[in-house]
Parts: sequence; C-alpha cells; structure tokens
Amino acid sequence: MIERLLEGLRATSAWETLSVLLGIGYVVYAVRRQRLAWILGGASSAILVYLYARGQLPMQALLNAFYVAMSFYGYAQWTRQAIESEGVSTLPLRWHLLAGLIVLAAAYATARLLAAETNAAWPFLDAWTTWASLFATWLAARAKLENWIYWLVIDALTAVLSAAQGLVLVALLFVLYLGFSAVGFVAWWRQLRSVSPAVPVAT
Repeated sequence: MIERLLEGLRATSAWETLSVLLGIGYVVYAVRRQRLAWILGGASSAILVYLYARGQLPMQALLNAFYVAMSFYGYAQWTRQAIESEGVSTLPLRWHLLAGLIVLAAAYATARLLAAETNAAWPFLDAWTTWASLFATWLAARAKLENWIYWLVIDALTAVLSAAQGLVLVALLFVLYLGFSAVGFVAWWRQLRSVSPAVPVAT
C-alpha cells in the first residue's frame, strides 16, 4: 500500500502537481469567502479536464469543464454579494430533498449510458459525484452553508476514484479537501450565526 503510494507520487506529472497547488489555493480562499478562490479553482479545473480524460473518467473531465465555466459565475456572484453586503445563508430542506432525487436519477441514467457506450471506470460513482458536484458548486456560488456538507461526501468518493485511476496526488488533494470542508462549514456557520444568532432549521 505504502509502496504503491510512493510509486504514484514519483510518477506525478508537473501538471498534476500544479493543479493540486491551485486547488489548495482555491479551498483556502473559499473558506475565507474571497473571490480569488474562483480564479485559482478555474485554473486547477482546466488542468484536471485533461488529466481525467486521459484517466478514462469522462464524467469527471466534463465536471471540471463545468467548474471552469462556474468559476466565472462564482466570481461574479461573490463580487455582487460583497457589494450588496450579502452573507452566508441556508437552503430550505425541501429543495435538498428534491435535488437529491434529481441527482440520483441523473446519475443512474448517465451511468447506464457510460456503461453501454464507453469503457469508463466506475460509471455510477463517476456520474453521481459529477451531478452532486454541479449542485454543490451552485450552492457554493450562492454562499449556501450546506455546500460544505455535500463536499465532504463528494471529496471522499472522488479521492477513491482518483486513486483507482492512478492519480495519487489528486487523490491526496481530495483527502485534504475533506479537512478543509469541515473547516469551511464551521467558518461559514460562524458567519451565519454572527448575523442571525438563532438560526432556524430550514424546511
């Protein structure tokens, strides 16, 4: 196990290393709700489009292409929120339930297509993490607290997918993201409580 990890690290490309460093920068600034996060994240994702496509994870490649596009949206949203002094908020529970059903249905349909038409590895997990990440990214751009909870699950699964395809450093990055997601949730929760000390449960 350790030897395989070391071999993977030795085989890490310069592009993968750069993507990881940019990704770390993204999550650090995202926790602090600074717009630079979207610039760094977009650059990291642009590199991952190529790496995941080469690693036969087409949905992850498409997901990162979406991240590149969302980096422009996220930057614009956080700029507007800063101007209008909008803080962290939550999304009603019924919308999370609806989104969960939509993500499962989309992942199932996509996984069947991938299994039938491509030689993609891990089709359902690849598809589910992709669709769930679309929703979580939208939540992050809208400064919704719950985005960090989604990322805890998504990052864990993406770490497994990346390691299975030999992207060891990227897998370690997503393990690191798990810690940042926990820190991000606490930091954003404190921001929310500082504005609304008695935060109700959204329904």
